[in-house]
Amino acid sequence: MAMSFALIKVPASTANLGPGFDCLGIAFKIYNVVTIEKGAPPRDAMIVQAGDAFFRAARKKPFGFHCGIAGDVPRSRGLGSSVTVRLGVLHGLNALTGSPLQREEIFEMCAELEGHPDNAAPAAFGGFTIARQGAPLQRHRVADRVGFALLIPDFEVSTPAARRVLPKMVSLHDAVLSAGNACAIAGAFASRDYAKLAGCFEDRLHQPYREKLLPCLSGVIAAGRKAGALGGWLSGSGSTIACLTLGPAERVGRAMLAASGLSGARVVTTKADNAGVRVALRS
Repeated sequence: MAMSFALIKVPASTANLGPGFDCLGIAFKIYNVVTIEKGAPPRDAMIVQAGDAFFRAARKKPFGFHCGIAGDVPRSRGLGSSVTVRLGVLHGLNALTGSPLQREEIFEMCAELEGHPDNAAPAAFGGFTIARQGAPLQRHRVADRVGFALLIPDFEVSTPAARRVLPKMVSLHDAVLSAGNACAIAGAFASRDYAKLAGCFEDRLHQPYREKLLPCLSGVIAAGRKAGALGGWLSGSGSTIACLTLGPAERVGRAMLAASGLSGARVVTTKADNAGVRVALRS
């Protein structure tokens, strides 16, 4: 029986984790579901671009398709919403054409479309990931005892705008501090010794410069730590601020919200998703 549409469930993700700029990421149990079925050609530029990339890589004759998107991943909040769409389109078209591409090929295509792999890797494979351009992906499961509190403001921060505020050069001291902290984060997740994450999320590569776009950033992270978090970071380029805790995430979230001074913000608590993108076919 021919399959008429595909349902693709893609997790949200957080990138950078402070010092792991453009390479570290974690998938969350927050999802978008993308529905792909044959139909009229799409008009959205991102969807068209992903479709063109798929048909070219898979060497399949292009056809028109409809893309429906539903779920809980907010747009332009630093939680990988564009990745959920791109992975949804790529995996959906792959499923409808007999799966000519492997999961790893689709991830690499998505990372290229995104311009960096930090959100694409955890969304594709789940867990904590270390992704570098042109290098094998490293992935580690995240234990359920690790919780996350997300402060999600009611305004967007675009990735291009957040990149424009970055300096062209940083000092050797700041580069060394950030590199050391990124290494410590990777070691703690790899060994599952999560207590060693305390104090590791300080960054000197991007967050100090992006704080002008989100002035409450340092205060919110400090409040989260005081409430029991091991640390916090600007999720991707923002505007979401994330804190990681081994204690009650709700308590951390309440403290973050109170410190933010943002009347329209909301708090979401969640765990890590260790499965990554899921594909289902329907007839």
